[in-house]
Amino acid sequence: MTHDFAGKTVLITGAAGGLGREFALAFGNAGANVAVADLNEVGAKATAELLTQAGSRAVALAVDVSNEASTLQMAGAVKAEFGGLDVLVNNASLYAGLERKPFTEIDPDLWDRVMDVNLKGPWLCARAVTPLFRERGAGRIVNIASATVMSGSPMWAHYVASKGGVIALTRVLARELGTDNVTVNAIAPGFTLTEASLGLMENAATYGVERGALRRAQQPEDVMGAALFLASEASSFITGQTMVVDGGRQFL
Repeated sequence: MTHDFAGKTVLITGAAGGLGREFALAFGNAGANVAVADLNEVGAKATAELLTQAGSRAVALAVDVSNEASTLQMAGAVKAEFGGLDVLVNNASLYAGLERKPFTEIDPDLWDRVMDVNLKGPWLCARAVTPLFRERGAGRIVNIASATVMSGSPMWAHYVASKGGVIALTRVLARELGTDNVTVNAIAPGFTLTEASLGLMENAATYGVERGALRRAQQPEDVMGAALFLASEASSFITGQTMVVDGGRQFL
């Protein structure tokens, strides 16, 4: 099934690269207007330029998702540019550069920073754009969690805990926004070969492949179908759910 987002506006955080850029391109290819938001403004502009070159309408926005004022400014810019919002993809996350170590050795300040971006960020972004959804009478929120929550990946406590919080937040928001005709779902990708993942370890290209039902490495494009589906009318009666996209490494 193909999904048509012509006339729809999609806001994607953390879209300067990695999965975020792939989300932006996928929604652009499906006809959406795309707001590309990231702390890395240069990267956001590069993604927006790729979309523009492909014939999509796009705007780059600098945002710190852990800062309330910044997220409110982002929401205002989306309304000013596109007149409203239909879909929020909460993708921004601290992941690249996180050193794996025992939970007893994680610096408390780093723990707080991971929680600020990975968990507080989706909450603030959803909070900022909810008035736009209410104006439209509908909306979709797709939160990007992680399959590490299901595996309890060791030496990664701050990241795993933050993504577990995203799944919990997804369920609460689904309950609270259901009467506004806003669905809220999460995607939990497995270990995906983005630039960030490739920089984590030497054997990234083969890591965990033997544990999957599908014996190949996960590529960014493997996650796109789930995002398009959960943002589309095809999923209009699905909310509060977490879709694991990992080639069958985890079963729920």
